[in-house]
Amino acid sequence: MKCAKSEASRWRARSLVVGAWHSFPMRLGTAVGGSPRARAASSTLDLVENISSEEGPAQVARKLPCNFIEYAASLGVSWMWNDKSGDGRRKMTTMANGRWRNSAVLAALLAVCVGIGASGPGFFTAGAQQPSQEGSTFDGYGGEFTGEAPPPEEPLSLWYRRPAKEWVEALAVGNGRLGAMVFGGITSERLQLNEDTLWAGGPYDPNNPAALAALPEARRLIFEGKYAEAHKLVGEKMMARPLRQMQYQSVGDLILTFPEVQTVADYRRDLNLDTAVASVGYTANGVRFTREVFSSAVDQTIVVRLVADRPGQISFTTEMKTPQQATVEAEWPATLVLRGTNSAAQGVPGALRFQARVRVVAEGGETSLEKKSVSVRGADAATLLVTAATSYKSYKDVSGDPEALAKATIAAALKKPFDALRRAHVAEHQRLFRRVKLDLGSTGAARFPTDERIRNFASSDDSQLAALYFQFGRYLLIGSSRPGTQPANLQGLWNQEMSPPWGSKYTININTEMNYWLAEPTNLSELTEPLVRMISEIAETGARTARVHYGARGWVAHHNTDLWRATAPIDGPQYGMWPTGGAWLCLHLWEHYEFGGEREFLARVYPAMKGASLFFLDTLVEEPKHKWLVTSPSLSPENRHPFGTSIVAGPTMDSQIVRDLFTNTIRAAEVLGLDRELRGQLAKARARLAPNQIGKAGQLQEWLEDWDMQAPSLDHRHVSHLYGLYPSAQITLRATPELAAAARKSLEVRGDKATGWAIAWRINLWARLQDAERTYNVIKLLLSPERTYPNMFDAHPPFQIDGNFGGASGIAEMLLQSHAGEIELLPALPRAWPTGSVRGLRARGGFEVDVKWEAGRLVSADVRSLAGNPCKLRYGAVTRELKLRRGGVFHWDARALYTSSDSKRDAGTD
Repeated sequence: MKCAKSEASRWRARSLVVGAWHSFPMRLGTAVGGSPRARAASSTLDLVENISSEEGPAQVARKLPCNFIEYAASLGVSWMWNDKSGDGRRKMTTMANGRWRNSAVLAALLAVCVGIGASGPGFFTAGAQQPSQEGSTFDGYGGEFTGEAPPPEEPLSLWYRRPAKEWVEALAVGNGRLGAMVFGGITSERLQLNEDTLWAGGPYDPNNPAALAALPEARRLIFEGKYAEAHKLVGEKMMARPLRQMQYQSVGDLILTFPEVQTVADYRRDLNLDTAVASVGYTANGVRFTREVFSSAVDQTIVVRLVADRPGQISFTTEMKTPQQATVEAEWPATLVLRGTNSAAQGVPGALRFQARVRVVAEGGETSLEKKSVSVRGADAATLLVTAATSYKSYKDVSGDPEALAKATIAAALKKPFDALRRAHVAEHQRLFRRVKLDLGSTGAARFPTDERIRNFASSDDSQLAALYFQFGRYLLIGSSRPGTQPANLQGLWNQEMSPPWGSKYTININTEMNYWLAEPTNLSELTEPLVRMISEIAETGARTARVHYGARGWVAHHNTDLWRATAPIDGPQYGMWPTGGAWLCLHLWEHYEFGGEREFLARVYPAMKGASLFFLDTLVEEPKHKWLVTSPSLSPENRHPFGTSIVAGPTMDSQIVRDLFTNTIRAAEVLGLDRELRGQLAKARARLAPNQIGKAGQLQEWLEDWDMQAPSLDHRHVSHLYGLYPSAQITLRATPELAAAARKSLEVRGDKATGWAIAWRINLWARLQDAERTYNVIKLLLSPERTYPNMFDAHPPFQIDGNFGGASGIAEMLLQSHAGEIELLPALPRAWPTGSVRGLRARGGFEVDVKWEAGRLVSADVRSLAGNPCKLRYGAVTRELKLRRGGVFHWDARALYTSSDSKRDAGTD
């Protein structure tokens, strides 16, 4: 058997291995015999143990030896993979008791087959299709295409000349709560649907009562350098029960089937970012057909509009399909209803009821109902109103009435004509989207379809594609995170699977934070409300984890959480034994205050910041060598040090995060006039935290000891120890030049090419180092077909939305920075963007900034004060001190800089 080459096959291989690791985390490394086969198995298991909870199929496939896949095949894994009855798993178990009982590789396979429950209910659900993002196909048309449609008039559009076949070619619409992926077929249209509270499981308590007793021994082993023993103890006594969290899941598909046609002309599908409307247009049999889809935040419905340029030409049948435990039936008048319950996972029973409703409103023609479908024949036009709801009310309350919610939503939307629905949707979207405008110039490349532009970006002059990518990131945040919704998860809002990659959860050792990096600087501040609410909720659940696992005050969250706000360490010691996830999230609370200056907001979130600080006051311990205060046990996500595990005391990232937490809690308490005694305690503890250190290679050390150059993965995707450079401001070019140089060295050692989100982080880091050309080269890596799918979704691979958000944040950081106590203009402007402008970016201190440049030089800047604070404005070596009243505007005509010798002159006030 040859090694798999396709992404789908690679993902299947990765699922085998990572499913095994997560199912049997402490058993895979057990003793094996001394034969060559056993040694190969042991080597493979070392690879398995170092596979990240976010590592993608391509990366895993490259790590796996070909003989591992062959070995799996020889054991009938293909048959096992599709087994629905469980007989195959029992036979495999019997086989394990015979000649294969010493094979660690078989242990891995058995972990998948026998312990499949740990990987989620989707793998072996009878009758449920389980597509992968890259492997499932949709055939919406098999006929002939003629003609060539022109580009859309709106330049901020993603557009294509063929329907989508893969999910990662479909176009995303969302209102924060309801999402759809629109495929744009001709004889068949597929809308894959999501509702943001439809997750597996129900309220549960994952905390492990055995953890606290094991804590002192784990710390002792770590400080004695017995890392493997500490790893084993943590895995046996200190991990969550269950070991994995719940998965975000799909509602199902809305399918529209149209009459067959043999030829279509001038086909185009597009997504207009300015209106948030996905459109399909084509001509068949002399009739021009147009379809529009949008997800309205105003009316809480997905709206589908079908029209033709001749009367009586709209005919279709509407059906719904789902992998969920659900029924579908048609109800009068012209309504499809999908009723279901969510699935159990990891031994946690499903606790949610859900419902999706589709109301078909035809204009003319005939409408008929079958048992599970609604058909329209000969209509002039038709509108479909789609909504969904679950019984979820909070992480501890599932008593909602989804049927009442869905019915009321449809009834309200029916009172409005389509034009009114569309106008309200567009106005609400543009209220947010139009706050920022970015012009990086445009070339002839902008006239090509988006998938072609992505393929050619690295070798073409297509500056407008970077602007499109930036605005697409803002579009996705508007579509997946609005006040009152759930926060954007690992896939934002859009997921077609029952058991998606990494559960599509909230991974808070980088990914969730990255989702919101762009919110404040790109003028979408209110979209952080779901994240802020989630932080307040995990402060509640995390208080129990703090008591049960650590005997501490305050609250803690580790590297993942889910809809049910679980906070205990999951997945295994290699990834989960990291106590600073909640502390990192608290940075977003302070950043929101810094950008907006709302004292009422700070008062509301201060208890969460204080609780996180109390936890570390209780749990920091003195390391024996320098007597610094450090976290223990912990890890540097998700990187192994040279001693076979990631478990360690005091990784650099932890000290940086806790330093920010203590500093920002002190500042908040000062603003609010609270907790004078606590402020003193935090200041004393902060002074004893382990400092940033520079290692023998000139790099910023990742650990307390100088192990970096001996680590197994010098090019590891995580750059956790560079948190101090970005998103923090502990390391800056002017205030800490030596540490900035060390951070640069670490980035050089890591390399630029990584997974999608990791490349996006590197863009922000290089921008902070103000290396414009290096930053732009990393953008070219991100906007390559290997890291950006045809629909512009980020390719980890597979799809993770954090790369989209992180990439947009990085572009903003190239044009405006405000982390170092001043507003700096064009700090990392590359030669590829010689002329352009940006309007509406936000800066810390409560400012909104517009910037124009030509020939690589600043032309002008306008600074609007939203809070009445003073600020320093910087361009290169030139600074201006500003004292603006609230609402005041300062205009800086920078052309005088190039002729005036008095470059330090104060520019005055408003």
